[in-house]
Amino acid sequence: MSAGKSFWEMDELRLISGAMVILGGATGLLVVMPYLLLENVQPPAGLKAYSTQELAGRQVYIANGCVYCHSQQPRDAKLGPDAKRGWGRASVAGDYAYDTPHLLGTMRTGPDLLNIGARQPSVDWHLGHLYQPRAYTPGSIMPPYGFLFEVRQGVAKPGEKVVNLPPSLAKPGQVVVAKPEALALVDYLISLNRTYPALLPLPVKQPASSKEQP
Repeated sequence: MSAGKSFWEMDELRLISGAMVILGGATGLLVVMPYLLLENVQPPAGLKAYSTQELAGRQVYIANGCVYCHSQQPRDAKLGPDAKRGWGRASVAGDYAYDTPHLLGTMRTGPDLLNIGARQPSVDWHLGHLYQPRAYTPGSIMPPYGFLFEVRQGVAKPGEKVVNLPPSLAKPGQVVVAKPEALALVDYLISLNRTYPALLPLPVKQPASSKEQP
């Protein structure tokens, strides 16, 4: 504090010191403490690690901004009707053991997707829905992802995956072929299945120590 200034009068040093104290406290509460609480969380027995194909699809999910409209965190029944909507039980920390980065999301322009693989395990449905969402979900505002597909006249080549479109979308002599990115994305979506029991480990009871007899 400079000479002649009162104790409560602010100067640059006090402002910087106060800001650092507040930043340090916030970092401790929001970063360090959650890390210490969750660092030893183990994957549930029913959770499988992503395959190479599913990880590739996860990158397609991220690259196309799916996280901006879909969450991956069903809420507890006390906080919302997610279970009644069929979105699954409330998620727990272990459900995200293999997720880096986490894709929890903050918006629900569309439904929560943490259990979309359980609700809709059909590859054909997902491919058609990506190609033209409104043909599968009337009134949907999801944009079509036509760039993940190749549309051409003729027949598909051996090994290609043809999208089985509804009659309203199918055109005579035309095939819609899913690109590798679309197939990977669908594999990732189908892998989102957290319907196994979320059993939390019970505390281990320590045996009572025997008292020495006098």
